[in-house]
Amino acid sequence: MKPHFHYLLCFFLAVSLQLGHAQNTTDHRFEVKTLIVFFDGLRPDYITEAQMPNLFAFKKRAAWGKHHHSVFPTVTRVNSASYATGSYPGTHGLLGNSIYIPEVAPNKSIGTSYGDLSKIPGATSGPLLTAKSLGEVLADAGQKMMVFSSGTTGQAFLQNHTVNGAVVNPDLILPESFKKQVSDEIGLVSQGTDEEMGRHKWITDALLKYGLIKNGPLVSAIWFSDPDGAAHEHGIGSEEAVKAIRYVDGQFGRIMDALQAKGTDERYNVIISTDHGFVTHKEKPGLADFLIREGFKKDKESDDVVVAEGAIYVKNHDEKVISSIVAALHKQEWVGAVFTKGIKKGDAKGEVKGTLSFDLIHYNHPKRSGDILVAPNWNDAKNDKGYAGTDFSGGVAGHGGSSPYEINIALLAAGPDFKAGATTELPTSNIDIVPTVLSIYGLPKPATMDGRPVAELLKGPQKAMGNTKKLVLKTEASYPWGTYKLSAEMSVLGACQYFNFAQTERTPAH
Repeated sequence: MKPHFHYLLCFFLAVSLQLGHAQNTTDHRFEVKTLIVFFDGLRPDYITEAQMPNLFAFKKRAAWGKHHHSVFPTVTRVNSASYATGSYPGTHGLLGNSIYIPEVAPNKSIGTSYGDLSKIPGATSGPLLTAKSLGEVLADAGQKMMVFSSGTTGQAFLQNHTVNGAVVNPDLILPESFKKQVSDEIGLVSQGTDEEMGRHKWITDALLKYGLIKNGPLVSAIWFSDPDGAAHEHGIGSEEAVKAIRYVDGQFGRIMDALQAKGTDERYNVIISTDHGFVTHKEKPGLADFLIREGFKKDKESDDVVVAEGAIYVKNHDEKVISSIVAALHKQEWVGAVFTKGIKKGDAKGEVKGTLSFDLIHYNHPKRSGDILVAPNWNDAKNDKGYAGTDFSGGVAGHGGSSPYEINIALLAAGPDFKAGATTELPTSNIDIVPTVLSIYGLPKPATMDGRPVAELLKGPQKAMGNTKKLVLKTEASYPWGTYKLSAEMSVLGACQYFNFAQTERTPAH
């Protein structure tokens, strides 16, 4: 055999052996991909065959968490960050749709758009979120995530804030280098009277083009900003809200058709949730205006007391001022649950009489939480379309409070790793979605994740989960005008405590 021929033969044998070895060491954990779908503001009672035929059909064959929870405060950016990190706001540090970061603005709250959020790391010399996200865990495993959102830039960004893969939103495309390609291949969102519908179609087009493809990311997420937007503006059950519900359901139908057409070549787990429920609103005074009128805050621009949605920050944490504000709030019919910090870590009751603690609702961030958190009062009253749930807040309809109508939401999942048609009465939360995904892929759960894998809906042998216990915490405070009573119901599963709702009652003095 000639020397050069012998050399070539050895070379090809070596390459063949290496290729064979590579094939044999393919990581089979990542053969099934995951799609996470959020319908913003989706009440469970929206999912009917008439309004949402595609999601209704999915629900009939899916695994179903019947006791699923929004994270409180029940607002979009809190739940976006909570699901992405598998942790509560007390851990990840994104506490509302508007937030107080004194290093950014010392005398007022800031919004949570991408532009606002981008200021925080530089101003604080720290991370935007103080918990590890799904995108970061996937990056450690050499995998990607792509987020597609028709909502706000902040909601889109918080789902994948380190941009491991991409964020695709009509107003924000990251990384910047991806923007031209999307613009050239997907085009612009259609404008005009149906612009909102155009945004939903546009992100669905983008998901089908870049996410659900052979060599696409391991995890894709799509977030439809309706029915939230239409219900805020026109009310629950309005003609406009129903139209929006049907439209996003139609886009979901497009996605399911595309997945079905792939056959067994590409397999997906599909997990569906929402950020919060929805209630009808009755007008109430603005919290900052109330504090100014009562003499606790000098004016809109003063830094003596700063308001960020329902959170109140008192300068120098003055205990006397905090207690006086709580007493004033307790008297107001429009005020529901009031929370303060506990005297020590883990306390259920707050340091101020008649309040429950931040720890109880998983809100006690070591650096970013304020001194008082206020939820609007609520009741079971129905609106003119027959939808129950009303609270004292501005606007036609919305969310953010502690009622079961805002906290109780839907969890559905189907795919190769889920038990078809299984149901669980055990409590689950948006913080449990990412730990479930990590469990499917055998990836490590970071220490900052508060959630648990929803193992009872997964295939394969499972350890006994134990039983759920209902826990009711009560507190009250008496005043010359009468008594303010506050109770909170929790579902407890092992070390996990899920906040179901809080209720208040005022009893006049005799």
